[in-house]
Amino acid sequence: MPTAYAALRDRLLVCSSAGSSPDAWTTTTRFEGSKLECVAASSDRPERVFVGTFEDGVFRSRTGGESFDRLETDFVSEAVMSLAVSPHDPDVIYAGTEPSRVYRSTDGGDTWTQLTGLTELPSAEEWYFPPRPHTHHVRWLEGDPFDPDRLYVGIEAGAFVLSPDGGETWRERPAGSRRDNHTLATHPHREGRVYTAAGDGYAESDDGGETWSRPQGGLEHTYCWGLAVDPADPEAVIISSARGASSAHTVERAASYVYRRRGDQSWERLDDHGLPMGEGVVRAVFDTTGEDGDVYALHNRGLFVTADFGDRWERLEIDWGEALETQAPRGLVVLAE
Repeated sequence: MPTAYAALRDRLLVCSSAGSSPDAWTTTTRFEGSKLECVAASSDRPERVFVGTFEDGVFRSRTGGESFDRLETDFVSEAVMSLAVSPHDPDVIYAGTEPSRVYRSTDGGDTWTQLTGLTELPSAEEWYFPPRPHTHHVRWLEGDPFDPDRLYVGIEAGAFVLSPDGGETWRERPAGSRRDNHTLATHPHREGRVYTAAGDGYAESDDGGETWSRPQGGLEHTYCWGLAVDPADPEAVIISSARGASSAHTVERAASYVYRRRGDQSWERLDDHGLPMGEGVVRAVFDTTGEDGDVYALHNRGLFVTADFGDRWERLEIDWGEALETQAPRGLVVLAE
């Protein structure tokens, strides 16, 4: 049965399934009152969960979320904005901070090494995060499932960056890439395929991020945030999007939507499929559970799941009070047992 780790702005929900029914879930709250930014875990080591916070660095659980310990690091700041577990080795963990730095641990988080050179890229002087224009951060980290040395980095805002050699060298802003990358993804069955949901639109690459195409047909809202790829079909993609940052993140002005694209088809908005969207709904974040194709979506109306890649969504009956309806989720990890 799956376990979902839902990172909200001020708490982490650990949601465990006790059966096949959507209402057979139990929920435990961790980190209440903290400022969360991200969560990461791997099905190869399901008992180990990492949480990044804006003010207190990174935490690790060795007990499947039952308890967490703060890790000692020498990061440039305590603002850990992104975390990723290598698809090749669950002991290799990446962390991204504000301001933009990338760190790697090869021992499951006990020690960390900075991957230097990132801020020496020519475009680094142009990077900035509009709400805090004096700085910028690593919004997303994604390891390549075919090459353990290849790493993809989304800078918010300013650049898509990749390293082909484990952080020894960096390449920035390849042809067609987006500048305001929010979520990156790869596919375990399509070598070279990289996807991005960005503030300046959607894009995908077939050569490991070296060049990009921008299929936008049918996408009426181009401030993209969340992203999910069908584990069984690299040509099927779901994204969340809005008209701009305010309508994506701010509940009082929220109006976000979920779109799906299959192959060369235009984007289709998934209205009336059971997943709330539109006025009052912030942008969703997603996760999938391996080869079975289940996709989970999290936004301020709750946690939802689809077994048919968006044709029909069900709301999971987890504890969801009024306080959670005012939040834009920070991250979601779902591990299937």
